[in-house]
Amino acid sequence: YYQIVKCFRDEDLRADRQPEFTQLDMELSFVDEEDIIELIQGLMARLFKDCLDTTIELPFPRMTYDEAMDRFGTDRPDIRFGLEIQDITAVASQCGLKVFRNAATGGGVVRAINGKGMGDLSRKDLDELTDFAVSQGAKGLAWVKIRDDATWQSPIAKFFSDSEKKEIASILQAEPGDSLFFGADQKAVVFKVLGEIRQELARRRGLIPQDSFSFVWITDFPLVEPDEDGIRLGSVHHPFTSPREDDMGLLGTDPLSVRSRAYDLVLNGIEIGGGSIRIHQPAVQKEVFKVLSISEEEAQDKFGFLLDALSHGAPPHGGIAFGLDRLVMIMAGRNSIRDVIAFPKTQKAQCLLANAPAKVSMIQLAELHLQPGWKQE
Repeated sequence: YYQIVKCFRDEDLRADRQPEFTQLDMELSFVDEEDIIELIQGLMARLFKDCLDTTIELPFPRMTYDEAMDRFGTDRPDIRFGLEIQDITAVASQCGLKVFRNAATGGGVVRAINGKGMGDLSRKDLDELTDFAVSQGAKGLAWVKIRDDATWQSPIAKFFSDSEKKEIASILQAEPGDSLFFGADQKAVVFKVLGEIRQELARRRGLIPQDSFSFVWITDFPLVEPDEDGIRLGSVHHPFTSPREDDMGLLGTDPLSVRSRAYDLVLNGIEIGGGSIRIHQPAVQKEVFKVLSISEEEAQDKFGFLLDALSHGAPPHGGIAFGLDRLVMIMAGRNSIRDVIAFPKTQKAQCLLANAPAKVSMIQLAELHLQPGWKQE
């Protein structure tokens, strides 16, 4: 089946999000990832041809979650431009810069971006980029300018030997006139910071083509990830996403290494849709609940209907859902989803036309058998 429906979701409001939006949702039986991907690629090609008279090249490129994070620092990469992130952890582990060396030898990473031809950045530009990096969670932003004679101009230049400089330049393919930007910390921090720096550099230098559409599939997401407290594991997508067949044996021993059969479709650096092949075997579903620290009693209480349905024999099935407003925003060349939604909500999720949401009276609460004051600050 497929459905086009209005959705309401309590989430932070960004340029590409609204609490009320329109979704294209579909679920299919007896399919695998390739069936879903082929179907959606055909749909996108038809949409762009009919609506924009634009021919979309098929098939869309694909990359795994790990590759996307390594190269772009995000699982929503904008592949319309370069500025890819490179790994210099091995070199940094031997250098004289303590921040780099400690990160490299203490379980973290050191990564870098080569800003090709950006040697003309002023000190003011570099200070602004440093402030931007700090706002994204970095402790600072190390940078190097490559002079015409290939020497380094940077406060950190003295901490690297000539051979280390040469190796870093080789990894980054650095040439005179380039500027290099470094991140040294835990992997998640470095990916986030350099991923945002990459976008900021592209915006500042006009590297992003405005009239092009670059699709990419992201696959092989982790099945689970630690929660904010690092105590329990939570689903990266949802608890019903199927693990990859070749990772099933790791569920009980190394769940963080288990990859899922999930897939996202990204367009111009924005996720426009995501889905997965679902679990259809009750034994696998119970094992995943166990990994998520959901007891048998809790699983039966919350998801008993699902476990019962699976026990009767469910077919292999999967699906995907798209935010139509977000897709239209990109197709229309707009920067905010508010531009393509009638009566968009404010940053406080309020409707200025209808003054909604309004206060609810005690009579209305009583009619719905709701107790006032149940949620306290």
